[in-house]
Amino acid sequence: MTSPDAPESVPVPARAGVRAARAALTGRPAGARPPTSRDVASAAGVSQATVSLVLGDKWRGRVSERTAELVREAARELGYRPNLAARSLRLGRTRTALLVVPAMTSEFFAQVYAGAAKVAAEHGFGVVLYPSPEGIGPARDPFDSARTALDGVIASSMAAGALASIRGSDLPLVMLDSDPEEPGPAAHVNLDIADGVRRLTEHLLDLGHRRFTHIAADVDSWTFVVRARALADTLAAVPDAELRTVRAELSVDGGRRAAQRALHSPGPHPTALVCDDDFLAAGACKTAHRLGLRIPHDVSITGFDGLTLATALEPELTTLTLPAEQVGARGMAALLAVLEGRPAETGDLPVSLAVRGSTAAPRPA
Repeated sequence: MTSPDAPESVPVPARAGVRAARAALTGRPAGARPPTSRDVASAAGVSQATVSLVLGDKWRGRVSERTAELVREAARELGYRPNLAARSLRLGRTRTALLVVPAMTSEFFAQVYAGAAKVAAEHGFGVVLYPSPEGIGPARDPFDSARTALDGVIASSMAAGALASIRGSDLPLVMLDSDPEEPGPAAHVNLDIADGVRRLTEHLLDLGHRRFTHIAADVDSWTFVVRARALADTLAAVPDAELRTVRAELSVDGGRRAAQRALHSPGPHPTALVCDDDFLAAGACKTAHRLGLRIPHDVSITGFDGLTLATALEPELTTLTLPAEQVGARGMAALLAVLEGRPAETGDLPVSLAVRGSTAAPRPA
């Protein structure tokens, strides 16, 4: 008896016969039912099992390259689209991932979503974006029962513990820009933040800066801890370097108020303000302008994220640029690998230093 998984035993009709079958099927009147896998099988001259193997990308070693191409060509000509809902029922999957972010106030997370959605679409998946109303704190389940609605969760710039109410105990979790030592996630995708901060700090040191103030985001998050540590460690190796820290709410106004405190502090003022975020840097620039200070002649200011805002400021902002779309794309690819039982790609993504007009050598004392 011939197995349906042995499609090479199914006679493939002559090319002319296949073309005739396709011609009959592609000549359907407008409004006719959409083509089915049975139509594709008829047009290609193969069994439906073969169509399922080829269009499910499980044909290698079971179907010849020639037969696979016949099936793909027939599907294209007929305009056949797999019924993902029916396939989901068969697989016990919804082909849906949830992307949880702290907020949508930054274009960084919008770009992360764009990267994840692009990779998901290439694999017949959808991505639901969920800005957690609690920020980096515990995220509420956006569905009555997320485990019945999702195949996995991707979370950016949060702690894995904050996802407990969403993922339960069985949904795979991929963490982006988060603590790689935290247990629980199936995969991590991180940026080489420490290296980026080191290069930014060395850029300012090479210009001659020695008095630094770190305008630090008042957010209890791994990514901001890494930024502060890398800045402090780099400056600790320079004997005459000084570092103060002023914490700030993560907003333009928070950066403005923090810079006001930094530039009004007793003693010599800092010559460089290192900001944890481009929004904080924008606020620091506002304070400098209001105090009559020239950027970068009186004070240099740097940001972090590489947002569009960085080039809207005058002068344009020196900042660390993050490959946000690549973060999202690799996060979705990692989730797909986990679902398929494959190892996810490892290695931190590089961060780029964009040197612009907001940094220069400090004015001689």
